[in-house]
Amino acid sequence: MPTVPLRVQVADELRDQILRGELAPGTNLPSEARLSARFGASRGTIRSALSTLRHEGLIGGGQGRPPVVRDNALGQPFENLLSFTAWAEQIGRVPGQRTIEVARRGASAAAAAALGIEEGEPVIDVLRLRTLDGDPAMLERSSFVERVGRLLFDFDPDCGSIYAWLISQGVDLHSARHTIDAVAADEVDAELLDLELGSPLLRERRRATSADGVPLEYGDDRYRSDRVTFTIDNSRPTSVGVTHGLRILKETS
Repeated sequence: MPTVPLRVQVADELRDQILRGELAPGTNLPSEARLSARFGASRGTIRSALSTLRHEGLIGGGQGRPPVVRDNALGQPFENLLSFTAWAEQIGRVPGQRTIEVARRGASAAAAAALGIEEGEPVIDVLRLRTLDGDPAMLERSSFVERVGRLLFDFDPDCGSIYAWLISQGVDLHSARHTIDAVAADEVDAELLDLELGSPLLRERRRATSADGVPLEYGDDRYRSDRVTFTIDNSRPTSVGVTHGLRILKETS
């Protein structure tokens, strides 16, 4: 069995302390010297572990300032939004899911518009509760075009990633456009996410397409804002008028 790198072990233990509330927001982490002594690790290993926690949005500081706990909600980078399972496993958490339904029905107005089909045309709808270490984190609503979604009737959505399964079946899930906003929990959200009716949720609407731009899925995922946040990483342009990395579009309805 492969040995877990020490920097990963350090990050995992500190992350768990933050998520359990043992290190509350606003609390300074121990100094690098104290952490080095505690874990029997070099300063470089400690800095690498702290860098991981900064990337996840759990701590701030750096450049001569002591690391401080910023939040106890896990940040999810935009590049990982296509797979909740892959993201959770990447940060050392245990992803879970409970399928509420997989059903063939007429497309809603929102799904039809995103998928470029007529309202009421058959799609395959999926409703799943996603968990982190057994705790409710996100309610996933997806509408797949019928030719793609019908592949899910040969798959148990409780056993893993729907995207991984579809890709293994030859579906060209190539890219997606994400729209992030906030909504109030409706009755279904509140019941399944164990929240009060009207509680604030982070919503990610998604339109996934093939490499040639054919729409394949419309998603409406709703996250508990006390357990998951989103982060954006970008970089300064190398020359005037040139932008690289993540492109952010502002739209009005």
